[in-house]
This record gives sequence, structure tokens and C-alpha cells, in this order.
Amino acid sequence: MATGDTEREAHVSEDHGGTAAPRTLAEALRARGDEGLAALLRARPDLLAPVPGDLTQLATRAGTRASVVRALERLDRFTLQTAEALAVAPDPVPYPVLRALMAGEGGDPPVEAALPGAVAVLREQALVWGGDDRLRLVRTARELLAPSPQHPSPTGLGPTVAEATAGMSPGRLQEILRAVDLPSTHDPVSAVAALTALFTDRARMDALLDQAPADALGVLDRLVWGPPYGEVTANPTPPVRWLRDRGLLLPATARTVALPREVALHLRGGRAHRTPEPVPPPVAPAREYRPQVVDSTAAGQAYTALATAEELLKKWGEGGPSVLRAGGLSVRDLKRAAVLLDVAEPVAAFWLELLYAAGLLASDGQADERYAPTPAYDEWLELPAARRWARLAATWLTATRTPGLVGGQDAKGRTLSALGPDLDRGAAPEVRRRVLELLAALPPGAAPEPEAVLARLRWERPLRGAGEAGAELRARLATWALDEAERLGVTGRGALSAHGRALLGAAPGHGGAGVGAGTAEAPDAPAPAAAGVPGAPPAPSGAPVPGIPSTPSTPSAPSTGVPSTVTTPTTPTAPEAPEAPAPTAPEAPPAGAPEPPHAPNAHPHTPQAPHTPQAPHALPAPQAQPPAPATGPRPDPEEAAVALLAPLLPEPVDHVLLQADLTAVAPGPLRRPLADALAVLADVESKGGATVYRFTPGSVRRALDAGQSAADLHAFLAAHSRTPVPQPLSYLVDDVARRHGHLRVGAASSYVRCDDDTVLGEILADKRSASLRLRRLAPTVLAAQADPAALLAGLRSMGFAPAAEGDEGDVLITRAPARRTPPRTPPAPVPEGPPLPDATLLGAAVRAIRAGDLAATVPRREPAEPAEPAAARQGPGRAGLPRTSAAETLATVQAAALTNSAVWIGYVNADGAASQRVIAPVRVEGGFVTAYDHTADEVRTYALHRITGVAELADE
Repeated sequence: MATGDTEREAHVSEDHGGTAAPRTLAEALRARGDEGLAALLRARPDLLAPVPGDLTQLATRAGTRASVVRALERLDRFTLQTAEALAVAPDPVPYPVLRALMAGEGGDPPVEAALPGAVAVLREQALVWGGDDRLRLVRTARELLAPSPQHPSPTGLGPTVAEATAGMSPGRLQEILRAVDLPSTHDPVSAVAALTALFTDRARMDALLDQAPADALGVLDRLVWGPPYGEVTANPTPPVRWLRDRGLLLPATARTVALPREVALHLRGGRAHRTPEPVPPPVAPAREYRPQVVDSTAAGQAYTALATAEELLKKWGEGGPSVLRAGGLSVRDLKRAAVLLDVAEPVAAFWLELLYAAGLLASDGQADERYAPTPAYDEWLELPAARRWARLAATWLTATRTPGLVGGQDAKGRTLSALGPDLDRGAAPEVRRRVLELLAALPPGAAPEPEAVLARLRWERPLRGAGEAGAELRARLATWALDEAERLGVTGRGALSAHGRALLGAAPGHGGAGVGAGTAEAPDAPAPAAAGVPGAPPAPSGAPVPGIPSTPSTPSAPSTGVPSTVTTPTTPTAPEAPEAPAPTAPEAPPAGAPEPPHAPNAHPHTPQAPHTPQAPHALPAPQAQPPAPATGPRPDPEEAAVALLAPLLPEPVDHVLLQADLTAVAPGPLRRPLADALAVLADVESKGGATVYRFTPGSVRRALDAGQSAADLHAFLAAHSRTPVPQPLSYLVDDVARRHGHLRVGAASSYVRCDDDTVLGEILADKRSASLRLRRLAPTVLAAQADPAALLAGLRSMGFAPAAEGDEGDVLITRAPARRTPPRTPPAPVPEGPPLPDATLLGAAVRAIRAGDLAATVPRREPAEPAEPAAARQGPGRAGLPRTSAAETLATVQAAALTNSAVWIGYVNADGAASQRVIAPVRVEGGFVTAYDHTADEVRTYALHRITGVAELADE
């Protein structure tokens, strides 16, 4: 749409009456109250960047293509269908005509019940304006949704008769009129009007179609629901020729015909859509479990998640993989991580991305850049298990990193690597939250079918997330969200756990556990509808916004009988889940405790029982046991989740069970000092509910290399075993200790020395030592050309137990290195679009827009005798500013200060930017005027020499 068209649509006439119907979108916005403006800005936050100067600017910005496209993408399917029906209807259209387009001539009670709410959402978001007798779709939205050969409409309708006959010769029009027994006209306009009147007259159209051959009716049946275009040859078949001669098919191009919109609507029974969808697809329970089973299953997954994260970070703390030059992890290293964790590669990518988003993993930034744990990992390890899980889960809920894309390709055909760039998707947090909200709306322990969740999301966002790699991104994100929630322990067996519900009410910008898409929330907690929940009015127009003074709105056009919900939506948009946060750990409800009853399923736009204006956020009545109103500050969701999860996690133990087969069984999670010591002394053989460790000569040697003695190992095993130390294990420790350090390896390049020269002779005689290139320097010393580390590894592979020694001849104690990155900040999520404004910003923005609109539209009294010629007053960039002499400016401002009245001034700041303001002078002295600025809504000081002129405001 051209800029001029947008400006004309937003132009404000100066002489409209207070009770007249709005003639422009700006007038319709001016008739709203402050709550209505706040609801618009909350639903379309892009209108706030930057804050519009007045309502005319707001209307102009609301009609721009980018903003309208963004608003249309946030509509649910039925609201979008309503907008599509408005796009094919005459402009303006009365509400009864729109109702006929949506419900058909025979009527459709569900559609008729939901239609007022859909119109209310469109009107609240400034996509539709005007009274109920003259509904107008914003011009840009009409251009986007109206059918055309290049962009067919989802309605399947074609061009109107007037559009299809544009450019048709008058003679051809007269031939069509004669074929349908209509009198000839004197001009093409009258001919088109006569033909349109025929096609919209049901009785005459029925009579005309009764004459049609059966094959011609078959052609119409194939075109009626779209696409409305068909190809024809130079010599069409008789049925097509019969339809074309009577104007039932009109030429679109030389080889294409189109079914006129009026004919299609007659054949459809007046419906614009084949299948209106006023009710969202239900998300019903497919399987039900006891809540305790769900919570315990989820807690087990949470424990496994923590163990997986610790295992990966501990391994990479000894030396992580290299960073690719383009950023990210190589495919080979991803496979190694998957083998380490014993999971599939996509699952390994999920854990890597989660730890990276949580700030526990990063690149070290060195010349040979590698991945390693961050210092925050050490702090995270010191937290209790439940709190560590809550941090990971909260990060997952808000992160825009999308591990499911790993292995795919970007728009340029490049493979997307784990931990690499281009993995952020702004819609990911919204989809994850919405999926969990749908699960939270079900009874505790109930799990839906994944396809039901996907169908609901497709209904809520029909225009969003067109495919990456041929699939809908939004559907893929939802599928990944379900899998990741189960893997992380937010859900158990497909049902949302109790600690998952608590965490859901915790995320930023959302206020209550398990709140559905359209749940009305307290004004100080921005509703999630503006963050992307479809069909939900961001805030009821009757709900007060903090910081905004209530001002009466100008009465709008008289209603034509449409229910009041058309202009004041107060209906929740989805099944509401009760608000049941756990206040504190001692008061947290037990796992699986019954919840307050849910609100009945209702379509977002279905009129409900009228809400009380003083309590617009109450759940619909009746309720068997309505939840008690919350008092005091809302508890921290993470704290509530921690309180619910902590009792379900196993307590760490301080002992193991030693077995005679050189294994040790840990009956639960070990305390950290014991786990670290045992990880050096033994190798993990299997994981699960009980971890099995195996003692080997290599693992015992590893403990001896770390500085332990045989006596230390015997004391450690005896102190931490609930069973007697088996004799084979004692023999293994003593045998390895006896041979440990018998050989000493140092740097010459490297050398081996041993008090027993027969051992050195045995090494030289072994063919496996050939690669070490050993030679005897003395009876007890061998020299090697390999470095000490390679020499140590080679001797150990031959079955010896050498020990490294330093320059002083003492044994070097080797410990696993703990590699850490410098302090790193977790990657910030990449939001999709502007952030959701809070109540404070909304209040300030509404006040600023109101003040600017007052300054722009207030009637002014022009000076009787201009102090300068007109040409001088219209300086560059200062057209329209008042121009008066310095003496007159001073006198007028002083008089206004004495009479406590407001004046209109033009002002140029130090940067040369000109503006006009309405001020109430308070004091004039020293070349400055101190005044209350109605535009900025604050007291300011202005330099008199920068005031271009002053004018008194006209009497009201």
C-alpha cells in the first residue's frame, strides 16, 4: 500500500462530532479509552518502537504493511477467517452481511456465537474499525487477504463481476445481458451493475441455473470451492461455452476463465469458507496415570538429566573438543559426545545446547580454541540437585537455541552444527510455553496425543512458521518441545508433572501455573496473549492499566444489535487452568494433589457470561470450589518447582557395596567427594538406578598416580563399604602398588631407570618396545627417543606400571586437569519481534500519545496580525509552527502564567529539531519559562529565545 493511502486512512478530520461514527482509523482510536489503547499496544508491541507522537501517527503506523503482516500472523484460524471474509465483502460491510458470509444463509449457531469475539479481536488490534453498521478492514489487510490470480485467497473465491469485466468491450457486455434475458444498457457501468444484481438475486439465479446443462453444473461444482480459475482452449466445450456466454464464467486471461465471486457465493449458500472453524480442536486426555506416577517418572528423568550434564562437563573439563573455524562442534566430536553419553546424536546435541544456553559450557577463547566448562559450572555443582534442575529447566523454557535443527541446512545450503551460529529461532520459547500450557489445562496425570497438540497449535497460528526444509517450523518446534520436556523431566509419560506446572507459572512475563492461552491475568503481569497466544485479546478493554488515568472515551457509532462482546471482549480464549503456585517449600502441595477445577472448554470468541467490570479477571462461574484469591507477592516459580521436586529426588549416599568380582555397587547417587574419589579408583561399568564400578589394574594405577598409597586405598575402601572388602580386591591393590613405580620415566629426551637390570633387559627384548627406540646407557638406565608421555603409555601397554619422576628424582603425582574457560555470560535469547511491554511502559506510552494528540488537535486561536510574512513563517522543517515576535511571545506567556491557562508554542531545541507543544506556564524569569508540558506530561523549562511563537488555545 502506498504511503499516501496509509496517511489518508489515518487522517483526522477536524470537524467530526463527538457522537458521530468514526470516519477514519485515527478517529476510531481517539474514541477509545486509555484501556483500549493499552490493549492495542500490548497486542501489537511493534507500534511502540518508537512511541507515536499522537493518535494520527499511531493509526498510520498500524496501517503499514510490516505491522499488519505481524498482526495477521498472530491471529487464530477463526479470527483470520473473519478477516478473510471482510476482505471479500464490500467496504464497508454491515455486521449482518459479515454474519451471512461466515454462517451462510441457513445460519450456523457455533459460528454466530463466536463471530462477535472474532470481530472484537480484530477491532481491538486496529485491523477493523468503524461502527457495527460500517465495519471496515484496514486497507493494507484487505490488500493482503483479498483474492488475486497471483495470491489466491483461502476462501477460494475469485474476482467480482466488476473486477473480472474491467476492460471488457461494451459489446461483449451487452451480449451477456441478452443471453441472460436482461435489457440492454447504455453504458458498461450499468451493464455490470445489472449483471451483479442478477447474480446476487437468489430467485433469479436459481431460475438461471435450472436452465443449465448437467455438464455445466459439474464445471461449476469443480470451481465453486476454489481455485476459481480454469484453463480453456480456443474452442471450449459446450458446457464451458454455455457458462461463458451467460457470464457465469468470465475471462481472466486469453486462456483462463474465472468464476465470479457473486456466482460462487450463491452456489455456496452465502458462505465465504467451506469449513469455518469457530471452535479450536480439543486437546483431550488420551492416557491417564496417577499423578504420583507421573511425578516420580519425571523426577527420575530429572535425576538422569543432571547425571548426564555432569558426566559431559566433567569429561570436557579434562580437555574438550576444538571449535570449528566457522563456530560450533564438528560432526566427529558430536558423535564422540553421543558415544560418551550413550545416546543418539540429536539427544547429545540437545544436552550440549542446553548447557551452552545455561552458561555452563563455552569456548575458552584461546588460540587453539576449545570447549570447556565455565566457572559457573563449579558454582552450579554446589547447588542442591533440585535447584540445579530448576536452573536447567528454566533455561530450556526461555532459550531460543533450537537443537533440533542440528544436522539440517540453512538457506544457503550449509550444514548447521551443534553450538554453532544460526540455531536461534525466536518462536521456540513461545511454542514450548504454549505446549506446556496445553498440557497444564488437562487434569493432573493426563497425557494427550501429540497430534492433538499439533492440531491445536496449527489452529492458533495458521499463518506462522512456514516450513524450513519443507516442514512447518512451528509443528517441528512443538514436536521437539514434547520430546525435550520428557527428556528433561518436565513431563512424565507425556503428562505435565507437578514441578513442571510450578515452573510453567514461573517464566518471565507469565503469571500463574498452567494458565491457558487466553487467561486474563493481573494487570501487573503482562498477558501471554501479546507474546503470541492466538485469538486472545491481550487485555480486556475494560481492565484498568496501572499508571493510566481513566478518561472517558468518546461515544462511538450506535450499535445495530451486535452483542456487546464485539467491542468489549472479556471472554477467555482457551480453557483456563487454575492458578495454584506453591507459596513456600513447607506449604507446597504433595505430588499429585488434586487441583482446583478447570474452566469449561470454550472457544476464544464465544460469548460467556458477562464479567463484572470491577473484577475482570475472575474465572467463569460456577465453580465447585473457586480458588481463593491470591494474597501477597507471587512466589518465585523456580522456588516452587524446587520445593515440589526435592522430595522426589533420591538422597545422596556415602557408601558402596563391594563385590567379590572386583565391582562396587552404588545404591544411589553418591556424595560428591566419594563420587570423585571412586571415579579415579574405578571405572563406571553400567549406569541406572544403581551405578556399577569395576576395579582394574589400570584404574588402581590411576589412583596411585594421583598420589594415593596402598594403605590409603585400603582405608578408603574399608571406610566407604557396607560390606567387607573382598580379598581379590585387596590383592589387586597390593599387587599393583608393589609394581607401581618400579620403573621410573624421566625426560632426557626420556629415559627409563630401574634398580633391577633384568627388568630393563626384558623391556629391550620385547618386540613391542621397538617403536620406543630404546638403548641402554647404564645397567639400570635406558634412553628413549620418544617423549615421556609416549614412553609411559608404551610401557603400560606392555604390562608394566611405570611412574613419572621429576628433575629431582621424586615421583610426579598426576591428577586429572580441571580445564575452565574465563568467566562467560550465557548467550542471550534472540526474541522474535519487539519485547512485550510492561504495565509501566504502557501507561507512559498512552499518556504520551494522549498528550501529543492533544497538542496536535487542540483548537488554536491564530494571531490577529502575523508578526512576519507567511513566507518567513514557513521555514524548512518548521511548517505549521506558530510565529510571533519576541515581545508578543513574552507577553502571552506571562499572561498565561498569571491566568493559569495553557498556550500552544513552537519550540526548536539545541539540535534544531522543531516541535509543537501545549504548555501551562508556571513561572517566567531570567529568559526561561517553567511550565507543565501536556505533551510530555511533566514540568519542563524552556528558553524563551528558542520559542518560535505562541498562540492561545481556542475556547471550548
